[in-house]
Amino acid sequence: MSERGVLAELAIQFALLSLLTVGGASAVLPEIHRMVVDVHGWMSSETFANLFALAQAAPGPNIMVITLIGWEVAGLQGAVVATAGMTGPAFVLTYGASRLWQRWRDLSWYRTFERGIVPITVGLITASAWLLTTAAGASWLSYLVTATSAACLLLTRVNPLLVLAAASVLGVAGLI
Repeated sequence: MSERGVLAELAIQFALLSLLTVGGASAVLPEIHRMVVDVHGWMSSETFANLFALAQAAPGPNIMVITLIGWEVAGLQGAVVATAGMTGPAFVLTYGASRLWQRWRDLSWYRTFERGIVPITVGLITASAWLLTTAAGASWLSYLVTATSAACLLLTRVNPLLVLAAASVLGVAGLI
């Protein structure tokens, strides 16, 4: 596929996915993985997991993973196209939804809709977590690091990045 074809494909795919991002880009991560790894073969699962980890460790929004994927696929132009594709349609949809929310927020059916969308978002984010856990490696130690990070996030005020930093040190030392 030509460079223009790749850029067009990035724009179209991320624009479509942006319209499904209830809960942020992490909610559609399994579909992004399927698209860039399985369908197009633009990168391996390991590279995808590494880009996601880098985006999470860096300061800034979660959407940064899209920029990194675009960069990996097509350089600077790919980063710009992927980011614009993912943020543009979602921005327009969010703006329109916020205008409607102002008008409908007191209606009972709308409050029911808001409560109903929460389990969908949680399910999508849980699927993303499972995908990243299995893509990063299937050793019992990788699962232990993932479980420890999740426990720190859910049960304590300890930053899960500290767990990942400790795991990195153990990995460099050859213990993991």
